[in-house]
Amino acid sequence: MFFMQTAKTRMVGAEDALPGRPAAIPTARTHFVNGRDLKAPVPEGMEEAMFGMGCFWGVERMFWKLPGVWLTMVGYAGGHTPNPLYEEVCTAKTGHNEVVRVIYDPAAISYEELLKVFWEGHDPTQGMRQGNDVGTQYRSGIYTHSEAQQAAALAARDAFGPRLKAAGYGTVTTEILPAPEFYFAEDYHQQYLAKNPNGYCGIGGTGVTCPIGTGLTA
Repeated sequence: MFFMQTAKTRMVGAEDALPGRPAAIPTARTHFVNGRDLKAPVPEGMEEAMFGMGCFWGVERMFWKLPGVWLTMVGYAGGHTPNPLYEEVCTAKTGHNEVVRVIYDPAAISYEELLKVFWEGHDPTQGMRQGNDVGTQYRSGIYTHSEAQQAAALAARDAFGPRLKAAGYGTVTTEILPAPEFYFAEDYHQQYLAKNPNGYCGIGGTGVTCPIGTGLTA
């Protein structure tokens, strides 16, 4: 068991990753909660964000509930395998993270506010796991779409890290990178907890408040 867990927490190299497939896998067309087109272009005036916080079922629900969030969708990013299947991601041989892509109206909710939900909604010090979910697909990650988002994410990390340490937590392990290609997860994963209200949600925060100030807006 220990060997299996260790293997799942080791990032795979491109040369050892599963080959994947050239075409996108089938998925849902519309958002189960609001009925919007999951694959529509980002509406004019709106922006996108991408986060990994552990099992994407619970993470997506956090964000679709926020006023100002137009659309959410779950998928895989940050790995090597093109168009992966969930079963492949779970082997830790694709390198992908479970992520939520968020389309939001910056006039109604700021990137700073999304970051606050991110930092406070999970434990960003656990490395390749989140709670009982162990593996590279559960790592903490912020995937940015602009230099302003990158700067805001780094500043928030630097502000939140000392608060976590003061509360007895370790060093922040969140990866903060330019947004990689997003691959949609399968139909049943999209808005999973709306379809299955009593379904599993392994997401939990630390109880530490993230001191994001107005100077960190993207």
